[in-house]
Amino acid sequence: MTSLPPTSDSYTPDSTAGSSSPDTSSTPPGNKRCAIHQPNLFPRLSTLAKLFAADCWVVLDDVQFARRDYQHRARLARLDAPHARQWLSLPTHLPNGRPTLISDGRLVEPLKSRRRVAERVRQHYGSSAYWKAVQAALEPVLDRFGTTDRTTDIAESSAYALLTSVGWHGEVVRSSDLPARAGRSQRLADLAAAVGSNAYLCGTGGMRYLDVEPFAVLGTAIVPFLLPDASMSGIWGSAREVSALWALATIGPERLADELRVSEPHDGRCPGLRCAEAM
Repeated sequence: MTSLPPTSDSYTPDSTAGSSSPDTSSTPPGNKRCAIHQPNLFPRLSTLAKLFAADCWVVLDDVQFARRDYQHRARLARLDAPHARQWLSLPTHLPNGRPTLISDGRLVEPLKSRRRVAERVRQHYGSSAYWKAVQAALEPVLDRFGTTDRTTDIAESSAYALLTSVGWHGEVVRSSDLPARAGRSQRLADLAAAVGSNAYLCGTGGMRYLDVEPFAVLGTAIVPFLLPDASMSGIWGSAREVSALWALATIGPERLADELRVSEPHDGRCPGLRCAEAM
């Protein structure tokens, strides 16, 4: 397998929000949706679903690294016992201390981290009927350890590998390569506009405090992204807690892709009877 190509201004493989109520009007067909999200190591299903629903993922790599977040760690669930979970972490050095940006975080021991990732993923999912699909998503991530010591590169690679496994053909661009003004909402609006998007996918957490004016000025619709209710399918019960690797290993890439298509926003409405928050 080839490793994920490094992101410059953008690449196309065949290819969080910052106080009034957002405009949730529907987005006409054919418009370009973007999701803006930090790089997460083997992201949770909730994150993967939002990225899958987008035509462009803006990797938010020039914000502060958060050790309690998911940029350098993933929660793996046991194949036969999803409530039994274990952290998979990449020890990361922050050269500027707490203010270090995600893009500046460095792997402490890349080769040791590579071995840990390979071993832990195989321990959890090696017995899966869909191990070949999991392995196909794992290999480019392992390859990436040989070309970089940046934690963000590994995390971005892992998310892209999962997206590829379910047939996503969107564009990936890094926020550090794009022009954007200061201010939480202004910055998000500028990033969406910079990639030519006129629809910004926003989880319900962001919907509570997003300032709509910068988006309105740029003509960008705010589309709420909501997950199906956990009771609608077994994989969604832990969607905000465990890595999507578990879902891939449990139901396989084809069924997972079907589930992700169901979770996509349609006319700005949640597809399920009830919705859970997608952060």
